[in-house]
Amino acid sequence: MSAAAATAIRLNVRVSLVIALAAFVGVVAFFWPFVVAPGEFGSNYAPPLIFGVLLVLVLCVVLSEIAEGGINSKALAMLGVLSAVNAALRPLGAGTAGIETVFFVLVLAGRVYGPGFGFTLGCTSLFTSALITGGVGPWMPYQMFGCAFVGMLAGFLPRATGRREVLMLATYGSLSGYLFGFLLNLSFWPFSLDPNSSIAYLPGLPFTEQWHRYLAFDLATSLGWDTGRAVTNFVCIVLAGPAVLTTFRRAARRARFQAPVRFTTSRPAPPDGT
Repeated sequence: MSAAAATAIRLNVRVSLVIALAAFVGVVAFFWPFVVAPGEFGSNYAPPLIFGVLLVLVLCVVLSEIAEGGINSKALAMLGVLSAVNAALRPLGAGTAGIETVFFVLVLAGRVYGPGFGFTLGCTSLFTSALITGGVGPWMPYQMFGCAFVGMLAGFLPRATGRREVLMLATYGSLSGYLFGFLLNLSFWPFSLDPNSSIAYLPGLPFTEQWHRYLAFDLATSLGWDTGRAVTNFVCIVLAGPAVLTTFRRAARRARFQAPVRFTTSRPAPPDGT
């Protein structure tokens, strides 16, 4: 089955441009400690809140553009099912040594159903699980955005089959676990430590020194947690990946998401007795 036939949500030129703009806004939102000038805001707490609201607005625009671009009822049903599955899986591991059970389904679904579906699933999965677990807060938009791009990038991975594909997805899942943690730490690093600490955010420092401080902070506080997430992603994809990929592709064949609609005219029934 071709990748185009399994794609649940097509990304047209307009939607692609909107996602590219969203990516730019997301980069600014995550890396604001390195781009916002000292004294720009009255408090260190203001930037993450402002950028969090901005991310919500950007995600709403992207999702509306994707919906307008042609998400059909079958793709919507699949999105609802997998969002519910991810929302149910997340509490099984979150909060224990960095184990996160939400990413491997996101990576495999993005691989099979395409980058548009992966982006949307990342948003809806984290939003649904936050409502269930009570994890709604200023960090939620950053989590939604990070997971959206984990799912989307999985859909852009190069072609591969068999064990090579599973190993490629497992490696990507492991790397995305580290990258997700690296980005999420940026959203709260500036106000999480004593300013006198050598790894704390200090407004006004040159970029290189600020960057070295953040790398030291990430290694000291998050490396173990991110490693748990990376190992979980790798193991889950290696063990469950072949079966889940087969199931997803079978569902895509039956759903025929991008099947063209054809209208035919039926012949009138012959009169009785002829």
